[in-house]
Amino acid sequence: MNFNYLFLAIIVIAFAVYFYFKTRQFRATLPIRKKWYKAKAGIALGIFIIAFGVNAVIIHQSMVSYIICALFVIVGIMLVYSNYPRMRHEGKYVQEEFELNR
Repeated sequence: MNFNYLFLAIIVIAFAVYFYFKTRQFRATLPIRKKWYKAKAGIALGIFIIAFGVNAVIIHQSMVSYIICALFVIVGIMLVYSNYPRMRHEGKYVQEEFELNR
């Protein structure tokens, strides 16, 4: 199987999920819910960047490609690593905030 198509599918799905959560963030009215959607969008963006970097190495195999891929993967991992705990923390309070503001 050609891994290029696998990473292309991951790129498209991650971008769609990112766009979905960013739209939900702008449409949300409650502050904690906005932060929760922002963290989820950040995770999707991190996955998008990681998949894009790995796909670039699969297509173009050169030293410059390896350096760029390493940068993309590092930035993507940092995004996922910083947004995952934020999403878990704020996810605990989404229902509570909804009940208080009903």
